[in-house]
Amino acid sequence: QTERFLLCSLIWERRLNGMASKEAAKRLLTFVNASPSPYHVVSQCKQTLKKAGFVEISEKENWNVKPNGKYFVTRNQSTIVAFAVGGRFKPGNGFSIVGSHTDSPCPKLKPVTRKTKDGYLCVGVEYYGGGIWSTWFDRDLTVAGRVVVRESSGAAVKLHSRLVHIERPIMRIPHMAIHLQREMNEKFNPNRETEMVPVLAMAITEELNSPDTHNCAAKPKGGRYESQAQKHHPLLIKLLCGELKCQAEDVMDFELYVCDTQPGVLGGALEEFIFCPRLDNQVNCFTSMEALIDSANLESDTNVRMITLYDNEEVGSQSAQGAGSSLTEQILRRLSTSLENGVAFEESVSKSLLVSADQVHGCHPNYAHKHEEDLRPSLHDGLIIKFNGNQRYATTAISASVLREAGRRCGVHVGDIAVRNDSSCGSTIGPILSAKLGMRTVDTGTPQLSMHSIREMCGVEGIHLATRVYQSFFENFADIDASIIED
Repeated sequence: QTERFLLCSLIWERRLNGMASKEAAKRLLTFVNASPSPYHVVSQCKQTLKKAGFVEISEKENWNVKPNGKYFVTRNQSTIVAFAVGGRFKPGNGFSIVGSHTDSPCPKLKPVTRKTKDGYLCVGVEYYGGGIWSTWFDRDLTVAGRVVVRESSGAAVKLHSRLVHIERPIMRIPHMAIHLQREMNEKFNPNRETEMVPVLAMAITEELNSPDTHNCAAKPKGGRYESQAQKHHPLLIKLLCGELKCQAEDVMDFELYVCDTQPGVLGGALEEFIFCPRLDNQVNCFTSMEALIDSANLESDTNVRMITLYDNEEVGSQSAQGAGSSLTEQILRRLSTSLENGVAFEESVSKSLLVSADQVHGCHPNYAHKHEEDLRPSLHDGLIIKFNGNQRYATTAISASVLREAGRRCGVHVGDIAVRNDSSCGSTIGPILSAKLGMRTVDTGTPQLSMHSIREMCGVEGIHLATRVYQSFFENFADIDASIIED
């Protein structure tokens, strides 16, 4: 009877976990499908945080942060830092931080996009980050990002940075037919400047449909443009203005990313996978945010619980809104300010830990030989700790042990990964912030396949498991840290 009871309990627990995993995956899909650019990621986070009682504060203003308070601050509309202040926090206490990034590799529109090639209206793009660019061919593409619009009211003029997402296919990067490129399946290395230019429309079709705007696209004499809108095809500007309900002459500038129109979905015969764009690294933006919101017992915590979601990780983090900037230190110093303790910030760093959360390479069934034979994570393995002796990851034995203990306290196993000696290794915000702040750091993430493809793949269970471990870290780090003994 006892064995039967235990078996039934185990089956029921797995069923409940399966239901929770499926629901978490569906919430992730809603988040990612609404976040085609870093600006939309931050916008989605802001909306969710506000509903959970977090208050927006500004870098430009004085902060009145109080114990048990919940706050967030943004920079450049593409980076967000949210934090909950422990009820027993005082300057000099630690920070429990989970950090990730909001950007993903993709084509990005150039400052001047208007190109005409053999009767086609094309859009000039540059390729942001290290994507698998071949996957962008023959996809139904659109644009998303932000547009700065001049808004006039009498003599007053405001520059309004507004988000935009055209939700229908408006462009495509077509493949060359194999009949004209027989070596395609043996060797394919397109020139991104000349052979990967998205097609927007046929020039003759635009002229017939919009004869009044066709001549506006003429290149100005001497290379000087009379307006920002003149730098782009009138058809593209018309689409953007239609979304924003503004006039072409009011468009001051924009930062737009090319994105796929196909939404992320649950997939596989048993719906155990997620087929989705931008899993790297919106998975960890989403799971860390949910963990921060759901974490309990804030009133008894001595630390500040924090998530830091940065832009520009995919291109090195060296920007005002990147992990390589002074943003993190500035925020931590503002929260550590104390008239009684002039070294409160320095004390707090030694009591803090950063979980650098970025996706992990799961074991690929067709390329298993590319993985270290004893370190091959499955897509259902949950959080995996990253190790690298050459400091491409910032994990140490102590920081790894802290995350393992956080996992143990919530009943979730935490695995390991390291690359082969004959393989290259990526990096994360972990080493950047660890070196910049002198803060203990552990690099981690959930396994996925097709990293940096236009559509990636991960397991359903990892989303729920990652959230549980991050939540346990927020709730237990101060206690775990107090238990560490170094001889």
